[in-house]
Amino acid sequence: MRAGRADETSLVVAAQAGDPRALDDLAATYLPLVYAIVRRAMGELADVDDVVQETMLRALPELRTLRAPECFRPWLATIATRQISTHLHRRQADAERTAPLDEMADPPDADAENLALIHVELSGHRRKTVRASRWLDPDARALLSLWWLETAGRLTRAELAAALGTSVAHAGVRVQRMRNQLELSRSLVAALEASPRCPQLTAALGGWDGVPSTLWRKRITRHTRSCADCGRTADELVPLERLIVALALLPAPLARSATVLDKPALAGATENAVVMGADRPRSAPGRLPASRLGYSANSPEGRLSRHPSLRVR
Repeated sequence: MRAGRADETSLVVAAQAGDPRALDDLAATYLPLVYAIVRRAMGELADVDDVVQETMLRALPELRTLRAPECFRPWLATIATRQISTHLHRRQADAERTAPLDEMADPPDADAENLALIHVELSGHRRKTVRASRWLDPDARALLSLWWLETAGRLTRAELAAALGTSVAHAGVRVQRMRNQLELSRSLVAALEASPRCPQLTAALGGWDGVPSTLWRKRITRHTRSCADCGRTADELVPLERLIVALALLPAPLARSATVLDKPALAGATENAVVMGADRPRSAPGRLPASRLGYSANSPEGRLSRHPSLRVR
Protein backbone atom coordinates (compact mmCIF):
# COMPACT_ATOMS: atom_id res chain seq x y z
CA MET A 1 0.00 0.00 0.00
CA ARG A 2 1.36 3.41 -0.92
CA ALA A 3 2.48 5.55 2.02
CA GLY A 4 -0.30 7.75 3.21
CA ARG A 5 -3.03 5.63 1.63
CA ALA A 6 -4.55 4.79 5.04
CA ASP A 7 -4.84 8.50 5.80
CA GLU A 8 -6.46 9.08 2.41
CA THR A 9 -9.01 6.36 3.11
CA SER A 10 -9.79 7.85 6.52
CA LEU A 11 -10.33 11.23 4.87
CA VAL A 12 -12.77 9.69 2.39
CA VAL A 13 -14.68 7.93 5.17
CA ALA A 14 -14.96 11.16 7.15
CA ALA A 15 -16.17 13.03 4.06
CA GLN A 16 -18.77 10.34 3.38
CA ALA A 17 -20.00 10.74 6.95
CA GLY A 18 -20.66 14.41 6.28
CA ASP A 19 -17.63 16.04 7.90
CA PRO A 20 -17.40 19.38 6.04
CA ARG A 21 -13.72 19.89 6.87
CA ALA A 22 -12.87 16.43 5.53
CA LEU A 23 -14.85 17.11 2.36
CA ASP A 24 -13.04 20.40 1.82
CA ASP A 25 -9.66 18.76 2.42
CA LEU A 26 -10.56 15.89 0.10
CA ALA A 27 -11.45 18.29 -2.72
CA ALA A 28 -8.25 20.30 -2.24
CA THR A 29 -6.06 17.20 -1.94
CA TYR A 30 -7.29 15.50 -5.09
CA LEU A 31 -7.69 18.54 -7.32
CA PRO A 32 -4.07 18.16 -8.56
CA LEU A 33 -4.77 14.56 -9.60
CA VAL A 34 -7.90 15.55 -11.53
CA TYR A 35 -6.09 18.50 -13.05
CA ALA A 36 -3.17 16.32 -14.14
CA ILE A 37 -5.46 13.78 -15.83
CA VAL A 38 -7.52 16.43 -17.59
CA ARG A 39 -4.62 18.72 -18.52
CA ARG A 40 -2.72 15.90 -20.20
CA ALA A 41 -5.71 14.95 -22.32
CA MET A 42 -7.23 18.36 -23.06
CA GLY A 43 -4.28 20.66 -23.49
CA GLU A 44 -6.39 23.82 -23.85
CA LEU A 45 -6.63 25.66 -20.54
CA ALA A 46 -10.21 26.92 -20.97
CA ASP A 47 -11.40 23.37 -21.57
CA VAL A 48 -9.33 22.08 -18.65
CA ASP A 49 -11.14 24.29 -16.15
CA ASP A 50 -14.52 23.21 -17.48
CA VAL A 51 -13.77 19.49 -17.40
CA VAL A 52 -12.12 19.65 -13.96
CA GLN A 53 -15.17 21.41 -12.56
CA GLU A 54 -17.54 18.96 -14.28
CA THR A 55 -15.59 16.08 -12.75
CA MET A 56 -15.78 17.51 -9.25
CA LEU A 57 -19.45 18.41 -9.70
CA ARG A 58 -20.19 14.77 -10.47
CA ALA A 59 -17.88 13.24 -7.89
CA LEU A 60 -18.67 15.17 -4.70
CA PRO A 61 -22.45 14.60 -4.61
CA GLU A 62 -21.94 10.92 -5.49
CA LEU A 63 -19.27 10.31 -2.85
CA ARG A 64 -21.77 8.56 -0.59
CA THR A 65 -22.30 5.86 -3.27
CA LEU A 66 -18.64 4.76 -3.12
CA ARG A 67 -18.72 1.44 -1.28
CA ALA A 68 -14.95 1.01 -1.02
CA PRO A 69 -13.34 4.21 0.33
CA GLU A 70 -9.88 2.83 -0.41
CA CYS A 71 -10.82 2.92 -4.11
CA PHE A 72 -11.52 6.65 -4.14
CA ARG A 73 -8.52 7.48 -6.34
CA PRO A 74 -9.43 5.16 -9.27
CA TRP A 75 -13.12 6.02 -8.78
CA LEU A 76 -12.33 9.72 -9.20
CA ALA A 77 -10.05 8.95 -12.15
CA THR A 78 -12.93 7.05 -13.78
CA ILE A 79 -15.19 10.09 -13.55
CA ALA A 80 -12.44 12.35 -14.91
CA THR A 81 -11.75 9.97 -17.80
CA ARG A 82 -15.43 9.79 -18.75
CA GLN A 83 -15.73 13.58 -18.66
CA ILE A 84 -12.65 13.89 -20.86
CA SER A 85 -14.00 11.39 -23.39
CA THR A 86 -17.40 13.08 -23.47
CA HIS A 87 -15.83 16.50 -23.98
CA LEU A 88 -13.38 15.34 -26.65
CA HIS A 89 -16.02 13.42 -28.59
CA ARG A 90 -18.28 16.48 -28.47
CA ARG A 91 -15.48 18.73 -29.63
CA GLN A 92 -14.46 16.32 -32.39
CA ALA A 93 -18.02 16.10 -33.63
CA ASP A 94 -18.16 19.89 -33.71
CA ALA A 95 -15.94 20.36 -36.75
CA GLU A 96 -12.88 18.72 -35.14
CA ARG A 97 -12.08 21.89 -33.19
CA THR A 98 -8.77 20.70 -31.79
CA ALA A 99 -5.75 22.99 -31.58
CA PRO A 100 -3.72 23.34 -34.82
CA LEU A 101 -0.45 21.44 -34.89
CA ASP A 102 1.62 24.63 -34.77
CA GLU A 103 -0.16 26.04 -31.70
CA MET A 104 0.83 25.39 -28.11
CA ALA A 105 -0.68 28.24 -26.10
CA ASP A 106 0.97 29.12 -22.82
CA PRO A 107 -1.41 29.62 -19.88
CA PRO A 108 -1.69 33.38 -19.34
CA ASP A 109 -1.40 33.19 -15.55
CA ALA A 110 1.22 30.46 -15.23
CA ASP A 111 3.42 30.81 -12.17
CA ALA A 112 7.16 30.18 -12.13
CA GLU A 113 6.72 26.44 -11.57
CA ASN A 114 4.39 26.10 -14.55
CA LEU A 115 6.61 28.21 -16.78
CA ALA A 116 9.52 25.90 -16.05
CA LEU A 117 7.39 22.86 -16.85
CA ILE A 118 6.09 24.38 -20.07
CA HIS A 119 9.66 25.17 -21.09
CA VAL A 120 10.46 21.47 -20.72
CA GLU A 121 7.35 20.42 -22.64
CA LEU A 122 8.12 22.72 -25.54
CA SER A 123 11.69 21.52 -25.95
CA GLY A 124 12.81 18.93 -28.44
CA HIS A 125 11.32 15.47 -28.19
CA ARG A 126 8.96 16.39 -25.36
CA ARG A 127 7.35 19.01 -27.56
CA LYS A 128 6.88 16.43 -30.30
CA THR A 129 5.23 14.05 -27.83
CA VAL A 130 2.84 16.72 -26.60
CA ARG A 131 1.97 17.57 -30.20
CA ALA A 132 1.60 13.91 -31.09
CA SER A 133 -1.04 13.50 -28.39
CA ARG A 134 -3.26 15.91 -30.36
CA TRP A 135 -3.55 13.23 -33.03
CA LEU A 136 -4.88 10.51 -30.74
CA ASP A 137 -8.52 9.44 -30.73
CA PRO A 138 -10.49 10.97 -27.83
CA ASP A 139 -10.56 7.75 -25.79
CA ALA A 140 -6.85 7.22 -26.36
CA ARG A 141 -6.08 10.75 -25.17
CA ALA A 142 -7.98 10.08 -21.95
CA LEU A 143 -6.12 6.78 -21.47
CA LEU A 144 -2.80 8.52 -22.15
CA SER A 145 -3.42 10.76 -19.14
CA LEU A 146 -3.92 7.74 -16.88
CA TRP A 147 -0.92 5.88 -18.27
CA TRP A 148 1.21 9.00 -17.89
CA LEU A 149 0.35 9.08 -14.18
CA GLU A 150 0.99 5.35 -13.85
CA THR A 151 4.43 5.69 -15.40
CA ALA A 152 5.17 8.61 -13.08
CA GLY A 153 4.23 6.41 -10.10
CA ARG A 154 1.00 8.25 -9.23
CA LEU A 155 -1.37 5.43 -10.17
CA THR A 156 -0.96 1.66 -10.06
CA ARG A 157 -1.94 -0.55 -12.98
CA ALA A 158 -4.81 -1.88 -10.86
CA GLU A 159 -6.03 1.68 -10.27
CA LEU A 160 -5.72 2.45 -13.97
CA ALA A 161 -7.75 -0.65 -14.79
CA ALA A 162 -10.38 0.32 -12.22
CA ALA A 163 -10.60 3.78 -13.76
CA LEU A 164 -11.24 2.16 -17.14
CA GLY A 165 -13.77 -0.25 -15.66
CA THR A 166 -11.91 -3.30 -16.95
CA SER A 167 -9.51 -6.02 -15.84
CA VAL A 168 -5.80 -5.47 -15.38
CA ALA A 169 -5.10 -7.76 -18.33
CA HIS A 170 -7.45 -5.92 -20.67
CA ALA A 171 -6.15 -2.57 -19.42
CA GLY A 172 -2.71 -3.70 -20.53
CA VAL A 173 -4.07 -4.44 -24.00
CA ARG A 174 -5.69 -1.00 -24.21
CA VAL A 175 -2.54 0.72 -23.01
CA GLN A 176 -0.51 -1.07 -25.66
CA ARG A 177 -2.96 -0.04 -28.38
CA MET A 178 -2.80 3.54 -27.19
CA ARG A 179 0.99 3.44 -27.14
CA ASN A 180 1.07 2.08 -30.68
CA GLN A 181 -1.20 4.92 -31.79
CA LEU A 182 0.96 7.45 -29.94
CA GLU A 183 4.16 6.10 -31.48
CA LEU A 184 2.63 6.41 -34.93
CA SER A 185 1.58 9.95 -34.08
CA ARG A 186 5.07 10.80 -32.83
CA SER A 187 6.50 9.54 -36.11
CA LEU A 188 3.90 11.60 -37.95
CA VAL A 189 4.86 14.79 -36.10
CA ALA A 190 8.57 14.14 -36.60
CA ALA A 191 8.01 13.73 -40.34
CA LEU A 192 5.87 16.87 -40.56
CA GLU A 193 8.49 18.93 -38.72
CA ALA A 194 11.48 17.54 -40.63
CA SER A 195 13.59 20.11 -42.43
CA PRO A 196 13.60 19.63 -45.30
CA ARG A 197 10.32 17.75 -45.36
CA CYS A 198 9.87 14.71 -47.57
CA PRO A 199 8.54 15.98 -50.95
CA GLN A 200 6.18 13.03 -51.26
CA LEU A 201 4.73 13.78 -47.83
CA THR A 202 4.22 17.42 -48.81
CA ALA A 203 2.33 16.26 -51.88
CA ALA A 204 0.21 13.90 -49.77
CA LEU A 205 -0.82 16.81 -47.54
CA GLY A 206 -2.76 18.53 -50.30
CA GLY A 207 -6.12 19.64 -48.93
CA TRP A 208 -5.11 19.34 -45.26
CA ASP A 209 -6.21 22.32 -43.16
CA GLY A 210 -3.47 21.89 -40.56
CA VAL A 211 -5.81 20.55 -37.87
CA PRO A 212 -5.05 17.08 -36.41
CA SER A 213 -7.78 14.53 -37.11
CA THR A 214 -8.22 10.77 -37.20
CA LEU A 215 -8.67 10.76 -40.98
CA TRP A 216 -5.47 12.68 -41.64
CA ARG A 217 -3.55 10.67 -39.08
CA LYS A 218 -4.35 7.52 -41.03
CA ARG A 219 -3.49 9.15 -44.36
CA ILE A 220 -0.19 10.57 -43.17
CA THR A 221 0.95 7.47 -41.28
CA ARG A 222 0.13 5.37 -44.33
CA HIS A 223 2.89 7.34 -46.04
CA THR A 224 5.36 7.59 -43.14
CA ARG A 225 5.33 3.83 -42.51
CA SER A 226 6.35 3.11 -46.10
CA CYS A 227 8.76 6.01 -46.62
CA ALA A 228 12.45 5.53 -45.84
CA ASP A 229 13.09 9.27 -45.47
CA CYS A 230 10.22 9.76 -43.02
CA GLY A 231 11.23 6.59 -41.20
CA ARG A 232 14.65 8.03 -40.44
CA THR A 233 13.06 10.95 -38.58
CA ALA A 234 11.19 8.46 -36.37
CA ASP A 235 14.41 6.57 -35.58
CA GLU A 236 15.70 9.65 -33.75
CA LEU A 237 12.83 9.73 -31.24
CA VAL A 238 13.56 9.24 -27.53
CA PRO A 239 11.72 6.36 -25.74
CA LEU A 240 8.42 7.46 -24.24
CA GLU A 241 9.18 6.38 -20.68
CA ARG A 242 12.19 8.70 -20.45
CA LEU A 243 10.04 11.65 -21.46
CA ILE A 244 7.10 10.80 -19.22
CA VAL A 245 9.10 10.29 -16.03
CA ALA A 246 10.83 13.62 -16.59
CA LEU A 247 7.51 15.46 -16.88
CA ALA A 248 5.68 13.63 -14.04
CA LEU A 249 2.66 15.44 -12.61
CA LEU A 250 1.46 18.75 -13.95
CA PRO A 251 0.81 20.96 -10.92
CA ALA A 252 -2.51 22.72 -10.90
CA PRO A 253 -1.85 26.47 -11.30
CA LEU A 254 -2.46 28.05 -7.92
CA ALA A 255 -4.83 30.75 -9.13
CA ARG A 256 -6.87 28.14 -11.00
CA SER A 257 -7.06 25.90 -7.94
CA ALA A 258 -8.82 28.65 -6.05
CA THR A 259 -10.94 29.59 -9.05
CA VAL A 260 -12.21 26.06 -9.70
CA LEU A 261 -12.83 25.20 -6.06
CA ASP A 262 -14.52 28.51 -5.27
CA LYS A 263 -17.02 28.48 -8.17
CA PRO A 264 -20.63 28.66 -6.94
CA ALA A 265 -21.69 25.51 -8.78
CA LEU A 266 -18.90 23.45 -7.26
CA ALA A 267 -19.47 24.99 -3.86
CA GLY A 268 -23.14 24.03 -4.11
CA ALA A 269 -22.18 20.47 -4.97
CA THR A 270 -19.94 20.36 -1.92
CA GLU A 271 -22.76 21.64 0.28
CA ASN A 272 -25.10 18.99 -1.12
CA ALA A 273 -22.53 16.29 -0.43
CA VAL A 274 -22.31 17.37 3.19
CA VAL A 275 -26.09 17.44 3.60
CA MET A 276 -26.40 13.99 2.05
CA GLY A 277 -23.66 12.60 4.30
CA ALA A 278 -24.85 14.11 7.56
CA ASP A 279 -26.92 17.11 8.54
CA ARG A 280 -24.14 19.24 10.00
CA PRO A 281 -23.63 23.03 9.85
CA ARG A 282 -20.89 24.48 7.66
CA SER A 283 -18.65 27.41 8.40
CA ALA A 284 -19.84 29.17 5.23
CA PRO A 285 -23.02 27.69 3.71
CA GLY A 286 -22.86 27.09 -0.02
CA ARG A 287 -19.11 27.76 -0.37
CA LEU A 288 -15.84 25.95 0.20
CA PRO A 289 -14.21 27.75 3.16
CA ALA A 290 -11.54 29.93 1.59
CA SER A 291 -9.29 29.64 4.62
CA ARG A 292 -9.24 25.84 4.29
CA LEU A 293 -7.68 26.18 0.85
CA GLY A 294 -5.32 28.98 1.75
CA TYR A 295 -7.44 31.29 -0.38
CA SER A 296 -7.56 35.00 0.30
CA ALA A 297 -10.34 36.98 -1.30
CA ASN A 298 -8.18 40.09 -1.02
CA SER A 299 -5.18 38.60 -2.78
CA PRO A 300 -4.65 39.43 -6.47
CA GLU A 301 -6.54 37.20 -8.93
CA GLY A 302 -7.73 35.00 -6.08
CA ARG A 303 -4.38 33.33 -5.65
CA LEU A 304 -3.82 30.77 -2.90
CA SER A 305 -1.94 32.87 -0.38
CA ARG A 306 -0.84 30.33 2.22
CA HIS A 307 -0.13 27.02 0.51
CA PRO A 308 2.97 27.11 -1.75
CA SER A 309 1.36 24.39 -3.86
CA LEU A 310 -1.29 21.73 -3.87
CA ARG A 311 0.18 18.28 -4.26
CA VAL A 312 -1.08 14.73 -4.53
CA ARG A 313 0.12 12.73 -1.60
